[in-house]
Formats: sequence, C-alpha cells, structure tokens
Amino acid sequence: MPLSEILPKAIRLYPEREAIVCGNVRMTYRDFARRVWRLCHALQGFGLRTGDRLAILHENCHVFLEAYFAAAHLGLILVPLNFRLSIQELVGILNDSTPRVLIAQDIFSQKLEEVPSLVPSVEKIVWTEGQGTGEQERVGLQYESLLLAQPDEPLKDPSISDDTVAHLYYTSGTTGRPKGVMLTHKNVKSHALGTIAELGLRERDHWFHVAPLFHLADAWATFAITWVGGKHVMLPRFEALEVLKSIEREKITLTNLIPTMINLMINHPRVHDFDYSSLRILLSGGAPIAPKVVSRAIDVFKCEYIQTYGMTETSPYLTLSKLKDHLRGLPPEKQLEFKSSTGREFINVALRVVDDHGNDVARDNRQVGEIIVKGDTVTPGYWNLPEETAQAIKGGWLYTGDLAVVNEEEYITIVDRKKDMIITGGENVYSTEVENILYTHPRVLEAAVVGVPDAHWGEIVKAYVVLKPGEKASGEEIIEFCKNSLAHYKAPKIVEFLDTLPKTGSGKVYKKGLRERHS
Repeated sequence: MPLSEILPKAIRLYPEREAIVCGNVRMTYRDFARRVWRLCHALQGFGLRTGDRLAILHENCHVFLEAYFAAAHLGLILVPLNFRLSIQELVGILNDSTPRVLIAQDIFSQKLEEVPSLVPSVEKIVWTEGQGTGEQERVGLQYESLLLAQPDEPLKDPSISDDTVAHLYYTSGTTGRPKGVMLTHKNVKSHALGTIAELGLRERDHWFHVAPLFHLADAWATFAITWVGGKHVMLPRFEALEVLKSIEREKITLTNLIPTMINLMINHPRVHDFDYSSLRILLSGGAPIAPKVVSRAIDVFKCEYIQTYGMTETSPYLTLSKLKDHLRGLPPEKQLEFKSSTGREFINVALRVVDDHGNDVARDNRQVGEIIVKGDTVTPGYWNLPEETAQAIKGGWLYTGDLAVVNEEEYITIVDRKKDMIITGGENVYSTEVENILYTHPRVLEAAVVGVPDAHWGEIVKAYVVLKPGEKASGEEIIEFCKNSLAHYKAPKIVEFLDTLPKTGSGKVYKKGLRERHS
C-alpha cells in the first residue's frame, strides 16, 4: 500500500471532518483533497513524472501538507528544504537533488535570488505569495492562481511500488557535504503505522504542527494523522505564548516539541493562564533534555510525557520512553528516570547496543556500546553516495554512531556521539563542517568545535581557536565570519582562544579533553 492510498481513505471515511486548521484557513478532508488534486494536475502539466524531484522551502502551512500528498500521488520525490540554511548551503542541496520545480514562500525570496542562474535544473518556482523579483520572475508562478486553473478531480495514480523513493531529506555530512537521506514509500508508511500503534492515534486526535515540517520531528505526522482521520493544526513558527493559547483554543491532544520549546513554554510568565486538559501526550526529541525540565513539564501539562530518539535515516523514531505497564506503579521519581531516558525500541525496528566486536552490551546501565538498528523504517541509503551508504549499513544493520548504555528493562540512554555531532535547539550540527569554515579564516591556525551544555538550547556550539603567531582576532569576528558561510545556528556561540589544542599520542585533537573542561 503506497502513501497515495492514505488520503483517498480519509476522504471515504471522514469527508466532512475538519482536517486542517492553518491560521484563518479551515478545511475538511474533502476540501483539502480537492486542493491536492489541483496541485497534482499542475505538477503533471509541468511535465513532472515518477522519480522527478519537487522541492519546497516554506514555513509550516497547509501548502506543505499539500506538497507532501501531491508528491506521493505522482510518485515524485519531495525535497523539504531547511529555511535556516544559508544561500550557499541551499544552492548546494538543490544542485545535488536537481528538482525541476520549487514551491517557495515569498519571505525566502532573497535566499533564492540566485537560484535561477545557479541551479540549472529548476524550471519553475511556484510562489505561495507574490512571484519573486528580478531573475526569479522569469521562472515564477503564483500558487493559488495555478491551483484555480486546474480541475479538482483525482488523477489516475502512476504505478508506485513500496521501494519508490518518496522523500529526500538532507542532513549535514561529517565532511561538510550534505547527504540526501532517501526514504521510500515503505519507510514512511511503516513508520506511520508504528506511531498509530505506539501512540494510540485516532480520529479525535488534534495534532499540533509546531516543529518545522521540513524536519522529521514533525513531518511523520502528516501521514499518520491523516490515516486515522485526525486534525492537523498548523503554526508557521514557534512562539511560546501562541503555542500555549492554541493548545486550549484548538483542543490539541498531542504534539512533538524539541526541549528548547518546552523549556520556553514552562517558563513563560503566562503558562498557568490556559487550559491544557485536552493534551494526552507530549512528545519531546531532537536534543538532550534535563530530568528537571521533564518533571516541570509533567507538572504543568499534566499529561503523559514521552521522550523520543530517532534519525532522519530511520523515518525517524527508534525509541520511545513510554512506560511499560508494570513500571507505572513505581514511585514518581523512579518513573521519571525511565521517562527521561532515551527509551525502549520502537515497535517496528530491531535495536541493539553492541561493543566493538559486535556483541550486545550488558544490561547494567554501565557498559557503553553503539546503537545499531534494522527494520522497514530504515533508509535504503544516501542519494548518489554509495560509499557512504556502505559505511553506514552493514549486514542489513544501520550503524547510528550513537553510544549508549542499556538497563535491565531494555531502556537505553545515549551517553555520547561517535561523530561529535552537536544537537542545538533540535538541529544537528557536525563539528567538522564548522571547523572547515574556521580553517578558511586567514588568521586561524588550528580550530576544534564541540558542543557544550546550555539550559536554553540543550547544547551550543563552542569553538576553540589557536591563532597564527602574531595575529589577533576577537570572538565576535570569528562568529560573524562563520555566519557568512553557515546557517546561523551552526555558527559558534562561544569562541575561546588557546595557545595550543590538546592532542592525543597520535597527534589527533583530543576533543574529549575539550568537552571535559565544561563537565
């Protein structure tokens, strides 16, 4: 059953049920489907066929959901773009994925200013507001006008197999080159069914799209919630007060937030002014979270809290800190230990924590090993990167690079990351990518980047810099230099100058020693 069968099922079972709440826009499933069919006709009219790429650069909006479903029905590969990336990074991703059509929001027109000349594959830019400026007007069209000119009848779906690639999500590589993670119809469908089973999703659920839809922390719910006939409530960008108000107004039943968001919400001066009784589950993931924050969130929202862990490569969930029934009788402080852990394995993946010899580690919450996984939600590989695919997937198992311990109940807790990945505000940052930029600074001799704990962001990027003899530079100058080439969240928040970087016996930079300076 490909993803293209989910929306028709929702129309048959829930045609007049409210499906979308997006600002002042409210739509039933029948209304929503008609817009999807119109978009399908428009994209087919551009000559797009199965396997072609369709990119989207947009804040959370019903347009994003329309793009997800239209791509699924035409067998297109949707490429969601992170709007926090720099122009240079976006152009690199577009040239790697070579989409023929780009759907974009006008607030990002400046970031896309040079796309018509720098990305030859893009034939059309469909603007949801306006039509772009300058060279963009040559390839620009207006979204609503385009839809109005199309019929609202469904197309005959092309032949789509479970192995057809549905989505291409880009995640930064350790060398700084973005890697396109391929997710198939089978990957996305299997994950949706898993969340329906694990979270008990149902028709009366109201899902709150707060985390960005270009990110799998939220995007998986597009298909799972539609499958059960639930309601999608959209917020274009995170604002703590608006989230708190909307939970009461729209009777939100569940959502997935990153710890930074939760922390801002529970510390908002008006947090106790609203009714959260509709909430049944609060999911959190994408960054480390302190048990104290978990405890406070449970006290404030008075609903079940579930910590999640996953990867883009796994659609994403690999674990949930959902309590087993017999653990619910434990004292609250003991329950909190399990709720604050990385969690036990997701229903439709097999997960192991293994030592360097491939043996399972002891269930003693002490022996550290690498998390490896397999299952129907695991990517077939990286776009046009067979060597990287072979390095990550061995014998059918995906090696995550995350190090963890396991307790007697098979709940895992991540303790470190092999690749020195930093998670700041729910976004992944690879230290090598930032270091490569630092080394291009004319006065920098050596540089190393690590993540350090931060109460607001979970972690922040810190750079240790050694300047060339006789040279001078300020931390602010180094940070601004990085921001010129990187998304701002990847740039260091702190720069510390050293006379020399600590090294191991083999001459490698001793990053553990740098991190220990903050322990």
